[in-house]
Amino acid sequence: MPEPVLPAHICARLASSSGDDTRRLQAAMDNCPRGEALQLLAGRFSSGPLTMKSGVTLWISRGAMLVANSDPRVYDKNGHCGTVDHKGNGCRPFILFKSTDGGGIVGEGVIDGQGGKPIQGQEESWWQLARRAQTEGGAQNVPRLIEIEDASHIIFHGITLRNSPGFHVTLKNVQDATFWGVRIDTPANARNTDGIDPISSQNILIAHSFIRTGDDNVAIKAGAGGATRHVVLVDNHFYWGHGMSIGSETLGGVSDIRVRDLTLDGTTSGLRIKSDISRGGVVSDVRYENVCMRGNRRPLDFDTRYDALAIGNNIPVYLDISLSHISGETGQLILRGHDAAHPLQFALNGVSFSHTAHWLIESAQIRIGQDGVSPVPPGETSLPRSAVPADCAKNWIPFPMTDASED
Repeated sequence: MPEPVLPAHICARLASSSGDDTRRLQAAMDNCPRGEALQLLAGRFSSGPLTMKSGVTLWISRGAMLVANSDPRVYDKNGHCGTVDHKGNGCRPFILFKSTDGGGIVGEGVIDGQGGKPIQGQEESWWQLARRAQTEGGAQNVPRLIEIEDASHIIFHGITLRNSPGFHVTLKNVQDATFWGVRIDTPANARNTDGIDPISSQNILIAHSFIRTGDDNVAIKAGAGGATRHVVLVDNHFYWGHGMSIGSETLGGVSDIRVRDLTLDGTTSGLRIKSDISRGGVVSDVRYENVCMRGNRRPLDFDTRYDALAIGNNIPVYLDISLSHISGETGQLILRGHDAAHPLQFALNGVSFSHTAHWLIESAQIRIGQDGVSPVPPGETSLPRSAVPADCAKNWIPFPMTDASED
């Protein structure tokens, strides 16, 4: 697929102000004709929740920063936003795409969720609230940065997303979405701040992007809302985070996933599929190719027992999973199926790790290709030719920082 191009027509250009920009941003969006763009010029824009219009693009120029309001009242759905309870669904997102067709967010500017700033009227930040919820066994009510629901033909290009209070981008029942040259930047200790999560969606492309965050860099999910299919990731760099994940919700089925030319530099897990009997389903036809990893605790983390205490009858099944030309260092290499009746089915070819890496394998059927595996999994036989580590030197590049001014 070719790189997206910037919109040819601009309906309005807005300069920054010193006050709350919510009303004028929303009014300009609502009045923008389909197929055109609302452009924010260099400067700081402060806003509460915004709703995108079908077919309209938000263009955030170089040097422009759209900053999320820190007042929980403007996001509130049920009186619980900014609190800890047992549901955690009390906040609207900062930016919502709902039943839209076309449009998106482009430009070299920044959207900042201010997750580390104090919540208005409180002493703790959104991230501190999330951490407190963890210690109290509750659920945090925090806004996500961007939600895309029941939408199609969405484009994100060049934009930097950072400091989301919760997940950065979720896609639910979305058809055709492209993320190209996107940067997502949030501290490693910011809890539940996934990068991009396609859920029950089809035809998703994530390309040439840089992601570091406090949870999954990317998590492909499929719940009761339906299957996720045809997801392609090409030439991406992940830094701190929990890795390239599928799951944990796989009940609706995940298939036709292609991941190639990926660098995982310092993620806790590397390539990961996680589920359990409370939310399991079939994950099949997944291809990983040309992946470079370093500094990972679990470079391979394919586990059907994500929550050891889970209860249910939805057994996770991982079939037709192949890894080709994968290079990493030390750590755990986990292939753990549910039981002998539901084994993992993996093909490994040209998979190379340090001799200090160790395998944890249960209920797995492994096929080793002609380019070998190193170290050889217990009980398996590799061809005499040892797996040759990939040349990953060119992949170790620093996270590209934005030139937008800090908040």
